[in-house]
Amino acid sequence: MSKAFLGKLVLNWCDECHTPVLGKKCSCGSKTRAVLLTPPGDIRPAFKADIDHINSLYENQFGKKLIPKGHIVILNKIPDVDRMEEVVMGGAVICAYRYIPSEKRWELLPRVHASKYAIPKRKFVVADDGAIDSIKTGSSVLAPGLVDIEESVLKDDEVFILSKAGECIAVGRARENASDAKLMERGSIVRTRKTKPDICIPGEASWEKAIEANRIILENVETEAVGFVKSVVSKNPDLLCNVSYSGGKDSLATLLIVLKAIGKVPVLFSDTGLEFPETYKNIEDVVEKYGLEIIKTGAGEKFWETFEVEGPPAVDVRWCCSVCKLMPVKEIITEKWGECLSFIGQRKYESLARMKSPRVWRNFKVQVQLSAAPIQHWTALHVFLYLFKENAPYNVLYEQRIDRIGCFMCPSSDLASFEIIKAEYPDLWEIWEKKLQIWAEKNNLSEEWIKNAEWRKRGGEDDTSNYS
Repeated sequence: MSKAFLGKLVLNWCDECHTPVLGKKCSCGSKTRAVLLTPPGDIRPAFKADIDHINSLYENQFGKKLIPKGHIVILNKIPDVDRMEEVVMGGAVICAYRYIPSEKRWELLPRVHASKYAIPKRKFVVADDGAIDSIKTGSSVLAPGLVDIEESVLKDDEVFILSKAGECIAVGRARENASDAKLMERGSIVRTRKTKPDICIPGEASWEKAIEANRIILENVETEAVGFVKSVVSKNPDLLCNVSYSGGKDSLATLLIVLKAIGKVPVLFSDTGLEFPETYKNIEDVVEKYGLEIIKTGAGEKFWETFEVEGPPAVDVRWCCSVCKLMPVKEIITEKWGECLSFIGQRKYESLARMKSPRVWRNFKVQVQLSAAPIQHWTALHVFLYLFKENAPYNVLYEQRIDRIGCFMCPSSDLASFEIIKAEYPDLWEIWEKKLQIWAEKNNLSEEWIKNAEWRKRGGEDDTSNYS
């Protein structure tokens, strides 16, 4: 997957407050420094389950837990074969972790700054002092420059490269087993990984402190979004307003903005029948907390009826969005209002299609709905900080390492998410796999078609842009 620049990389760090800042100046008055991220840069908070997962990976590979209590952690999803996340602490990327579908396992890839939080007990080599300068500039660890190699190191392991004094000078991937490396007189032992020069300054902080550090920035983006809503409403005085609510963070932030701009409006929920239980609960909580009218559409059995004819939806053939969302929404808008103005939680950092989308638009399949995106220019971190500040009831699925809220078997999900969902919701996944098995048997498809989630891709042209 190639890197996609979907918007400006906005993450900065305040070394006084030890918090992320979404601008060049912290509310404390200090200037911030830019954090070097890999695009697209849709940054978000790490919750406890994320931190526990990272600590488990680091401990399994390097013998210690990485993240101490009381430190803020930011995640940035980056391009890879499946799912890969950069981990930001102290104003720098200290590691990344990825899911390897072919091996059904996770791997943690450390950066030099990880050693500031946890010196490895396993998976390291020690280099001669005379080789340090060349290794720091990207040269491999060669046999003549090897002083020691920890005995558990195997070929292709991620390893730390230490000096004799115990300082981490680089990281890389082992090219030999420890037992073989100790006998070598020439050749490469570790291929060093080049990393961007950056600064890491560890320090404790809380999310409450991060909210305060971003207070002025959050006030500014809120003011802009509220002004946008008022402007769109004033230009379309004949259209009744609502908020399209999915149970996700973006639609919740959009709802709060609309409430501040024009007061209470109905929330429009398109029930596909494939939602997580937590999503239904979140919708109930939000409607109750803010005293709102909810208007539901229901797909009923339309998904399964269409499945019988079309087979499972795929990333490039997403008939599900049209059948379960767009058409039911069109029907209820036509029946209830004739036409309406819906505020949508769309953000440009989510995808290339949404980056290219105008901020006000009509879907060609739902011409009766004028859609507008108040938080189009927000990152996920803007959204979460705003929800934290407003004490808003966000969906608890985000705390379970599920980063996108929608149908539980959405073909746009990565395989890593499917593994999490299989473990947490076995009953839901069993229903899905049984349907896949019936289709596979009917169409003479292999077991790998299900096992490797090959149903997600048909091989045609991407059809997803029609469903923004």
